[in-house]
Amino acid sequence: MSLETEIEKRKTFGIISHPDAGKTTLTEKLLLFGGAIQTAGAVKNNKIKKSATSDFMDIERQRGISVATSVMAFHYKDKLINLLDTPGHRDFAEDTYRTLTAVDSVILVIDCVKGVEAQTERLMEVCRMRDTPVIVYINKMDLEGRDAFDLLDELEEKLSIKVRPMSWPIGIGRTFQGVYKIYDKSLNLFEGDKTKIAEERIAIDGLSDENLDLQIGEEAAEELRSEVELVEGVYDELNVEDYRAGKVAPVFFGSAVNNFGIQEMLDKFIEIAPSPKPRFTNTRVVEPNEPKFTGFIFKIHANIDPRHRDRIAFLRVCSGTFERNTFYQHIRLEKKFKYPNPATFLAQSKSVVDEAYPCLLYTSDAADE
Repeated sequence: MSLETEIEKRKTFGIISHPDAGKTTLTEKLLLFGGAIQTAGAVKNNKIKKSATSDFMDIERQRGISVATSVMAFHYKDKLINLLDTPGHRDFAEDTYRTLTAVDSVILVIDCVKGVEAQTERLMEVCRMRDTPVIVYINKMDLEGRDAFDLLDELEEKLSIKVRPMSWPIGIGRTFQGVYKIYDKSLNLFEGDKTKIAEERIAIDGLSDENLDLQIGEEAAEELRSEVELVEGVYDELNVEDYRAGKVAPVFFGSAVNNFGIQEMLDKFIEIAPSPKPRFTNTRVVEPNEPKFTGFIFKIHANIDPRHRDRIAFLRVCSGTFERNTFYQHIRLEKKFKYPNPATFLAQSKSVVDEAYPCLLYTSDAADE
């Protein structure tokens, strides 16, 4: 298989948010939809004793927050997805800032109750510096939150980015019935089932379809028609190139803890998110399809497993093909190193790989020449 084909199969993104917006929960559910895990975990609290898959350090299990970036990979619709779950807490923001240098796009999680918060603004400043493409997931729609239009206005005002709703909520909190998917004119009705991962879509012939009134009630249907008409009048159609240039952010609504609104976002992500992009250096631009291998370490993690080798380097492959047990030049140290145990991660589980292509993130122990 050619290098170009391998590059097109891969997508790398990070999930960012203010603490407690539901970022780690969304990470779990994306892995669940991708088939990488069979049962979603939950961060430790008074009722749930099981830790989230992506939270593997003791401090994370104790405090219920993500401290260090977790790198996870899964397959979805013939694509290899590399997902980075980043810390949301400001005490560990430096780890997130470094991680954002290694991704091609991000998903920003917003709590519909609290809206845009301080840490969210700082993270978006880093994304804007690099014109990183952003998809927004407005979470916790099953709670009594803020008006959808107010949230969109706040996103544009505080984050300095245009938005385009791709779905639209039908009610909120106790009245939340689901979403109307604007881009394909179908309904996705909310059931509030935390164990169900399949999302049933109801096909309707646009908002004028009488079946809409039967499914959600006449009053809710009329309100939906009015709001979507306003959306279509205020917000421009999504231009994929503008999204990839970091100028406009598609917006989805849902409830991560209830597995709702995630699949349509993941499907759209697969469709529009960029494959590995060129990397800008001090001397030149590195194209992903260059035959020569290049990459950079964006973090080093220690104390993952005190019983074994506990210093692991996280590498972003920028171009060419990495091969196991092959010597590569370390530019700063001016020495050659080989990597006998490169591995991909699914949280605590890792598997050794023989080859790596642009955008594949992996960990390794190094041996010098």
